[in-house]
Amino acid sequence: MNQPAEGASETTAAAAGSAARQASPRQQLAVELRRLRDVAGISGRELAKRVGISQSTLSRIEAGHVVPPLPQVLDWAKAVGAEPDCQATLRALTEAAHSPEVRDWAASLAERPHLQDDVRAFEEDAHLVRNFQPALVPGLLQTAEYARRVFDTFDPPYAPEAAAAALAARLDRQRVLYDPAKQFEFLITEAALRFRPGPHRVLLAQLDRIISIETLDTVTIGVIPQDIEASTTIPHGFVIYENEDHAVASAEPIPGSMVTRGPELVDAHRRRWAALGRMALFDNDAREFLAELREEIHRIATN
Repeated sequence: MNQPAEGASETTAAAAGSAARQASPRQQLAVELRRLRDVAGISGRELAKRVGISQSTLSRIEAGHVVPPLPQVLDWAKAVGAEPDCQATLRALTEAAHSPEVRDWAASLAERPHLQDDVRAFEEDAHLVRNFQPALVPGLLQTAEYARRVFDTFDPPYAPEAAAAALAARLDRQRVLYDPAKQFEFLITEAALRFRPGPHRVLLAQLDRIISIETLDTVTIGVIPQDIEASTTIPHGFVIYENEDHAVASAEPIPGSMVTRGPELVDAHRRRWAALGRMALFDNDAREFLAELREEIHRIATN
């Protein structure tokens, strides 16, 4: 049998250590919590019982999909008999993991053709998605032509083949709207509904799409008129992805996004959502508003 080359194990260990250092605090926390359970020789079922969570939640924590609150992490550490210095490390990782993760779109796009799969992962993991957009129609509601023209405005621009891949991936994401196990709530400003990335026919088709999608049982659309008295000021869009055991909020205040799993920051987004909801029209009022807006745009297009 061939023996590994001298120093191979050291090289592998060094590579693993380097990968761990490059991982996000969320990923590092997940790896450390799993390592501690393995060292303690405790099954996932037993540890979940000791910590007071479901086994599925424990699995999602160890996979890095859920960031547990600090008291839960400390209960975990106590259950596996972690030493004080290890508990201090866990505390630091937890606090860091709850801080927003800033993602630079330009840097991310330098490594792959598009970022639609990142958004898809959040949408498929959530049972409730709340999406507020002040500037343009949300991606899940966009027609193909509207989305293509939006991608054409990106800076830095997409290469032609990358733009085509991004468009196909965005349209494919929209299948999630028809999943009966999920709910989608959208709050869209009048300014976003009037945003026109092409000829009037593009906007008319987009409004038709919104009017049609609003009839789905899985979708609620609220419209915020421009002349409504504001109860809050949110200069950028955000999305809240809710699940039975965790929530994630994603905001776009810069050329990129900020993703947070910290309960306090997620709650802050929920309060903003509630304030925006008090400004919005729903159901028949929203449908009448959309129909009147479409008629106005149609008159402009035909004059």
